[in-house]
Amino acid sequence: MTASEQKTLKRFYKTATVAEQDGAFQIHLDGRAIKTPAGHPLAVPTRGLADAIAEEWNSQGETIFPHSLFFTRLANSAVDAVAPREAEVVDEIASFAASDLLCYRAAFPAALAARQAECWNPVLAFIRERYGATFEITEGVGHVAQLPASLDAIRNAVAAWGPFRLAALHMMTTLTGSALLALAHVDGFLDVAATWSAAHVDEAWQAVQWGEDFEAAERLRRRFEDFGKASRFFALG
Repeated sequence: MTASEQKTLKRFYKTATVAEQDGAFQIHLDGRAIKTPAGHPLAVPTRGLADAIAEEWNSQGETIFPHSLFFTRLANSAVDAVAPREAEVVDEIASFAASDLLCYRAAFPAALAARQAECWNPVLAFIRERYGATFEITEGVGHVAQLPASLDAIRNAVAAWGPFRLAALHMMTTLTGSALLALAHVDGFLDVAATWSAAHVDEAWQAVQWGEDFEAAERLRRRFEDFGKASRFFALG
């Protein structure tokens, strides 16, 4: 846990509630609307997401642990950072697809290459069927150019979502290193555990061969928890 994650704050409210206003849902602390770091009222598009944020605040004890307010922080990001620059965020996600993890394979050992193919080829087939987007694969790390039409298909699909789902999808993409895995997940092709496993085929292989590094494993565990929360945020948003 980083120093910033260890910061705490004495609880200053009794109850978090949800209030509907102008078709959106605000989260109130003792009747006062929560503001984002940029000063905007924290208003989210669905009651389910608002309830989840309110529950985060209600579950705090006498001391508030900001790092535990995951939905609040991601919603703040959606309002302050994603909404004003949606097109840029869409492009950032699409840029992952342009050099996606699933397209770069090991030449050897054969068992690792086979494991990559086993986990990744069905995802590429799903993306091809779902979006009409074909992705080329290569051995090694040398760049392979993807078809512009395929990248446009991914970009257009991602652009259909609003800032809250974009914020969650962007986080899932960066956590896995793969826009295609993140898309396969939110489309229901892979569950949380299968998506995470597919994103870390290489790490799992290395752990089997050389043993598990405790600190690295702990970092992955925390990131997996964040991935699961981002997935729920997307579903609620």
